[in-house]
Amino acid sequence: MRFIKGYDISEKKKRALTNIVWAIGGKVVSLMSVLVVGIIVARYLGKEQYGIMNYVVSFVAIFQVFADFGLDLIQIREESKNPHLRDKIIGTVFTLKLLFAVIAFLAILIFIFLFEQDAEIRCYIMLYAFSVILNTTWVSRNHFTAIVWNEYVVKTEISRTLIGMLVKVCLVALHLPLVWFICSLVLDSILLASGYTLSYIKKVDSVKKWTFDKTLANYMLKQSFPLLLSGAAIIVYNRIDQVMIANMIDQSHLGVYSVAVRFAEILVFVPTIISQTVSPLLVETRQKSMERYEYLSGVFMNVTVSACVILAILTCLLSYPIVYITFGQTYIGAASVLSILAFKVIGDALSQTSGQLMIIEGIQKYASVRNIIGCVTCVVLNLFLIKNYGIHGAAYVAIITIFVSGTLSDFLIPPYQKIFYKQMRAVFIGWKDIIHIKTLLR
Repeated sequence: MRFIKGYDISEKKKRALTNIVWAIGGKVVSLMSVLVVGIIVARYLGKEQYGIMNYVVSFVAIFQVFADFGLDLIQIREESKNPHLRDKIIGTVFTLKLLFAVIAFLAILIFIFLFEQDAEIRCYIMLYAFSVILNTTWVSRNHFTAIVWNEYVVKTEISRTLIGMLVKVCLVALHLPLVWFICSLVLDSILLASGYTLSYIKKVDSVKKWTFDKTLANYMLKQSFPLLLSGAAIIVYNRIDQVMIANMIDQSHLGVYSVAVRFAEILVFVPTIISQTVSPLLVETRQKSMERYEYLSGVFMNVTVSACVILAILTCLLSYPIVYITFGQTYIGAASVLSILAFKVIGDALSQTSGQLMIIEGIQKYASVRNIIGCVTCVVLNLFLIKNYGIHGAAYVAIITIFVSGTLSDFLIPPYQKIFYKQMRAVFIGWKDIIHIKTLLR
């Protein structure tokens, strides 16, 4: 990253900028995977089987949040504040996540045998559920995020993407059935698990030094529990629409809707990258100067939201050519859905930036309330709008839900009203701070 060295900014801020560049590079490769392999797989499987594959992923994702238990963000925060406790923090989080992952895996098995009637889909879900166990290795990824050192994480993810692309293309070339594509998704998790762990061992230290601390575990569970409730609500209102479409309409419509969701998910990488990269810097700033923190947190939110407004408008205007050129005429119905879902990224930006500020300021205690509000909103509206307006109704619900949970609810919760006013400023006049983006790196 030679061009970054030319900037007159601190070494730590240079690392943050490098972190953003690497993260964007990783997401670009991921986007290529969607545009190449995702398209090939979707066209090969057809709307129905592609819908089934997305149903399996969405089903397991709902349980994944319980395996994570909200510990990822707490780990990043605690490591940023207490780097000398690295091994104890990582070891404790890993042990807790492994325990919850096993419980989540067993819960999936019980649930599908009680409620899923299709034996074939049950097998697909059981197979993909192993990724829940493998995802405990994300503690290594969290460490690199905490120290603002994304290079090796991105290298792992790029390697996983390239290998995954090759495997999926081979599956299509060999005309193999859907079960092999589910296996390829599990392989993706295996590649990430091994890559994150090897990167940590090579660049940081041995995992054998990780230790479990009961006192720290109790503290982190108390800190993460509100985030668990929030995460559960978030994953429900991000995934339940796909599960409901499959059950209320059919798998083919889910296949079309999933194409639009895939593009909408790509847009979310912008607020995600900015939030995860800038947050450790804001933690440090807050410890030194509250006045400086208040200013920079406002710039952080304004810049993130403004960037997402631009992305939403461009995606909406280009939705038809985007879908037609990539997924083809078979999935053209996804274009009108994408033109709606594109604006969800603005709500995601408001929600993610405010959520990060809550964690930094230690006021995440009530975060679960706003997400539970969103979860209830999502389920209730989907029951009505999917039935009456199909997949377009689900798209409108997605936008309403993210704004209700991530913005409107902040006004209703007294401790978050200060953040709500920052959100309003970001929506209406936040674009003025785009020229001040460099202040985040000084």
